[in-house]
Amino acid sequence: MEKFMEKDRKQLLFGAAYYDEYMPYERLDKDVEMMKKAGINTVRIAESTWSTCEPQEGVFDFSHVERVMNAMEQAGIHVIIGTPTYAVPTWMVKSHPDILAETVKGRGIYGPRQIMDITHPVYRFYAERVIRRLMECTAHRTCVIGFQLDNETKHYGTAGRNVQEQFVKYLRQKFHDDLDTMNQEFGLDYWSNRVNAWEDFPDVRGTINGSLGAEFEKFQRGLVTEFLSWQAGIVNEYRREGQFITHNFDYEWRGHSFGVQPDVNHFHASRCLTLTGADIYHPSQDELTGTEIAFGGDMARSLKNDNYLILETEAQGFPGWTPYKGQLRLQAYSHIASGANGVMYWHWHSIHNSFETYWKGILSHDFQENDTYREACAIGREFSEIGSHLMNLKKKNDVAVLVSNEALTALKWFGIEATAAGNAGIGYNDVVRWIYDVLYERNMECDFIWPESENLNEYKVIIVPALYAAPEELLQKLVRYVEGGGYLAATFKTAFADENVKVSHEVQPHILHKCFGVEYQQFAFPKHTGLTGKIIGDAEEVEADVFMELLIPHGAEVLASYDHYNWNGYAAVTENSYGNGKAFYLGCMTDKKILWRILEYVLRAAAVQIPDENFPVIVRQGKNDFGKTVKFYFNYSAEGRNVTYRFSDSTELLSGAEIKSREEFEIPAWGVKIMEEK
Repeated sequence: MEKFMEKDRKQLLFGAAYYDEYMPYERLDKDVEMMKKAGINTVRIAESTWSTCEPQEGVFDFSHVERVMNAMEQAGIHVIIGTPTYAVPTWMVKSHPDILAETVKGRGIYGPRQIMDITHPVYRFYAERVIRRLMECTAHRTCVIGFQLDNETKHYGTAGRNVQEQFVKYLRQKFHDDLDTMNQEFGLDYWSNRVNAWEDFPDVRGTINGSLGAEFEKFQRGLVTEFLSWQAGIVNEYRREGQFITHNFDYEWRGHSFGVQPDVNHFHASRCLTLTGADIYHPSQDELTGTEIAFGGDMARSLKNDNYLILETEAQGFPGWTPYKGQLRLQAYSHIASGANGVMYWHWHSIHNSFETYWKGILSHDFQENDTYREACAIGREFSEIGSHLMNLKKKNDVAVLVSNEALTALKWFGIEATAAGNAGIGYNDVVRWIYDVLYERNMECDFIWPESENLNEYKVIIVPALYAAPEELLQKLVRYVEGGGYLAATFKTAFADENVKVSHEVQPHILHKCFGVEYQQFAFPKHTGLTGKIIGDAEEVEADVFMELLIPHGAEVLASYDHYNWNGYAAVTENSYGNGKAFYLGCMTDKKILWRILEYVLRAAAVQIPDENFPVIVRQGKNDFGKTVKFYFNYSAEGRNVTYRFSDSTELLSGAEIKSREEFEIPAWGVKIMEEK
């Protein structure tokens, strides 16, 4: 990772987005004063206010940006500059209405943000011009430590004529101008969808073909990668040595951050960045578990196998997010424990008009001190005092979870619970989180890897949730991983179709069946179907859930089978020795208790150390710049918890107290303890 400037290398960033443009009255000096009191050392500005910076075409006014930089520079507060390209000004749309994205719903209407066609040459012209003028105004300033490209960028469903023309060119390159191959790979003879001339290519927005539709979504994700790379190229012309380039990746949204982002391939898009950034929002109050913080953080860290920034997270937010006492602090250190080098809130102040009026910041609408602000003051003070011990934390995990945008998209087209009545039910991210959440609750830290990752052999165990669509090269790579001594665990819906979402006509799971020592021809939705066998033991009322594959072992040991008068001849969970490693297959979904029993069996077989504590006590660790191991103990509950410290003598960084090995200590409700081994 590109380091911060020399004076910042041992300083955690702590801050918020700040919009002088939104203020109802003049209070910049007062805000700076309150920021200094809170230990805020960084603000993020400019990314939301293109129409203020360029009120009319070619007329620029960066006075708000300049006055904030002046104030922050004088106060010793760092500034991250965001390019303002994700919300277009009215004059642009008035003159060029076709820059609005044309989606499956038709042309958009001006109003919301992120409604433009990011490929449109007119939009690109104006975007480049405002980026360059902004860079000329900001890049030389000593307070500016880095740049954020755009904001939570996605393709916004853009599918107009120009995008589809690019898609056809993409397909011609992919299939080497061979229409017969494309028709065969996508199965376009079905329902007379066959394309017999490139100039006859239909509007892809109407396709019912999952292979073609999934390929178009993959192409759209590529547009985001290209767009961010294009912006990075411009910024690189201006930025000074030591200034970073980042982006605030977000995740699938279910009222909060949830899973793998379907509209962006984070692994590809992060290549143009020098420092990964992420936005993580999560349930709070009694629903606060820290799972989303850990999930998003582990994914952000894994993109470059390095530290990252939290560019947005909640301070107060909506009424259901207003934190209990202690929770803001707990959340902040949870981000750091995953490898973040900074935590920034959206936003500093609550705004008084428009769409996000009640998405509250650190300060409420009256701008007065409140409980959240006072807790932020405590965090800022602690970050300043012990931050050098928490910077650049490095992890060495034994477990990785393989995720795939292509599998996610394919299972959207062909849902796990799809029936003749429709395509409702759980999706890919539900299976990913089913796996991840159980690992998290049992304090099994993990990394994420992607189909292109080449570092598989660094891990003792790789878990593969629902890898429905995958190229042969990836499946062969997984086979070699097991042959070489790795332990592979995969769930149902793995290795069923290729990268073109074409179902294999060979034995399932495709290519991996010998590795797993099983095959299957049929699958069903479990109804009143129990599970029995070695891995189940004497657990009561254990049932298969959601989906089940009827596994036929061919050399694999049966760890669990279906307890049902019609399905009792089939296996549900298997173990197989292959080469120097082992492969485990989970043919059905289960509750979390049984899933942990299965995963624990896999981890112990691979000689992976399993922690003693489990949720609501969460333990995470990393090695700091001093070469010392730092262990975080979090209590995600409203009651104090007693824990026995099972490691070498340490110093508790927040209190300075000495903690002896085997000593018992208490973590208060929603509390934090941070141990640095001596």
